[in-house]
Amino acid sequence: MAEKDIAEKNLEAWNDVFADIANVLLFGGKRLIKEEELEADTKDSMFKADDELHEQERDVSKFWKNGEIRISIIGFENQTRQDYKMPLRVISYDGASYKQQFLDDKIKKNYPVATLVLYFGTKERWTAPKNLCSCFEIPEDLRPFVSDYKINVFEIAWLDDETISKFQSDFKFVAKYFQSKRLNTEYKPTNDEIKHVDALLKMFAVLTGDKYFETIYNEGNFKEKGGVAMCDIVQGFVKQGRDEGKADVIRKMLDAKALTAEQIASILKLPVEEVKKIAQKVPELA
Repeated sequence: MAEKDIAEKNLEAWNDVFADIANVLLFGGKRLIKEEELEADTKDSMFKADDELHEQERDVSKFWKNGEIRISIIGFENQTRQDYKMPLRVISYDGASYKQQFLDDKIKKNYPVATLVLYFGTKERWTAPKNLCSCFEIPEDLRPFVSDYKINVFEIAWLDDETISKFQSDFKFVAKYFQSKRLNTEYKPTNDEIKHVDALLKMFAVLTGDKYFETIYNEGNFKEKGGVAMCDIVQGFVKQGRDEGKADVIRKMLDAKALTAEQIASILKLPVEEVKKIAQKVPELA
């Protein structure tokens, strides 16, 4: 899980990606936040429990500034699974940000805090609590005195085409991928160029669990290139799938020990050297 969190943060930490996500999900695509107006929030908050100090850190958090004036703190929390205590987590992060303002005498004007929960689940919609009071059983007589606190959950896999089309950063590839995965349809990439190839490949490697993305990331086949389009990466992914399909057929034929490589090549209409090469990629056939 830590590896997945790091990969998600790695892409979202880029100012253009961060601003793009916030502008689309909060403002319907209006470019209200400019990437040059963002500054990383590097302060982690502490809390005491069991007589020990613990550190709590948002997934990604940035100050939105107008010159030297802070307009707001915006934070992202990434979730691949539902968390029924999410309102408690969010209010602890937001409360810590407000406490820092309260304790900082240098701050002349306080600013609001907004947290976005980005839910990447594809099998079910978010049914966990979206407000603080839903986390408890509150006696009716007490309810009027308990302050509620709502959280902002955005279900990435359930975004519609119109919303996804508003993304201008590399996050559009992520959103489209999760939508396709949820609909169980083929992911059809565009010719749009990727800006942060390294960060995007890391994110796809951990989110898909597919060794192809990990391989091309480690080998540097794409990450050091300029002008890489998502279709270039996916075409390689499809080709690998075809090769794996061939390897599976060849493995079954060779396992039967009834056919030689030459005979298999003749049946599959493949060059003998290609059959031998594919067979060598399968450990038990090498």
